[in-house]
Amino acid sequence: MSIKIGLIGKTNTGKTTFFNSATLSSEDISSYPFTTKSPVFGIGHAITLCVHPEFKIQDNPNNSKCVDGWRYIPVELIDLPGLIKDAWKGKGLGNQFLSIAAQSDVLLHVVDASGGIDSTGKITEIGSGDPISDFADIEEELSLWYHKILEGNREKVSKTIKNGSDIVNSITDLYRGIGVTNSHVQETLRVVDLEEKNFDEFDMVDTKKFATNLRKISKPTLIVANKIDVEGADKNFAKLRERYNDSIVIPASGASEFSLRRAEQKGLIKYSPGSEQFEILKPDELNTKQQDALDFIKRGIMGEYMRTGVQFAINVAVFKLLKMNSIYPIADEKNLADKNGRILPDLILLKDGSTINDLAKEIHTDLTKGLLYGKDLRYNLRLPLNYQLRDRDVISLVSAVKGN
Repeated sequence: MSIKIGLIGKTNTGKTTFFNSATLSSEDISSYPFTTKSPVFGIGHAITLCVHPEFKIQDNPNNSKCVDGWRYIPVELIDLPGLIKDAWKGKGLGNQFLSIAAQSDVLLHVVDASGGIDSTGKITEIGSGDPISDFADIEEELSLWYHKILEGNREKVSKTIKNGSDIVNSITDLYRGIGVTNSHVQETLRVVDLEEKNFDEFDMVDTKKFATNLRKISKPTLIVANKIDVEGADKNFAKLRERYNDSIVIPASGASEFSLRRAEQKGLIKYSPGSEQFEILKPDELNTKQQDALDFIKRGIMGEYMRTGVQFAINVAVFKLLKMNSIYPIADEKNLADKNGRILPDLILLKDGSTINDLAKEIHTDLTKGLLYGKDLRYNLRLPLNYQLRDRDVISLVSAVKGN
């Protein structure tokens, strides 16, 4: 499945630098509010260990790329305009922001861990801002937007329930356009203990609690504590982790990652996104400023936090929050190839719990016709159609229909 990752947060938190470092784009970066006036789309990658060394063959990827034994799977990143207070009412770029954020599968909430912005997102003295409040402000805007949708459609939901629809379908229909599913609504009702309560008896506290939790469940969110390279940011990172201990908080330096990716592009260093180290290839071509920057990244970022955090945040969002598994579908069992002879050509991301049948649907809906079973090519095992796939499975699909 194609995955969309939305970058959210106030202005000047470094979202665009993070985006640029992940996609090697060069969008405008400035300290003016609303530099990103409309959503910007780019392609980044989720990275996972490739299976080809295990099978002792050389792969020939088609829908992804393999570098030094790592598969780079394309994912879409969306850099969204910064939010302001009352965006849920349509202020600023609120409506545009919220509608695009809603199309994302997962959100990376970028905060300025250096405390270098005020409550409105304007640049201020380092350390005087409050990243904890910044995060809470944006989360509240999203929750209020979800709440507004439910409260504004109370009569509609009540009417459809009375006409024979159940509460799960009735509520899901309100949010379906923003990627909410029946299972999201079902889980939310259970979490907030409203499964047994009549919808007409929901009070404002109930609907607010429901909306807040539906937002969290339908749009899983990871906190990126950006600008961790700035002095004092480590203290705010610790506070964020302590205050939001039910969320994953990742320290990051978008600026450091951007510097490394640019230096790697120019052939000055050898560096793979997300790596815990880099190698200087052309020390004689580095000026003093570049050398100092690389020394700082090696000592102050990788020495303290192992990595810049940009690629790590994307990987955690895809494989931990969205619970995706990497599946390699194969047509030619003997050569582990597709019909064109490409070895281990494709890697498909499927949610944990997906079955052989789901894999067939993902490749092509016609493949489900006459599908008999799947075959695990690692262990040469026949797998039933309801077998739940595991990460890094290499699978062929066996069908009664000729040509499949």
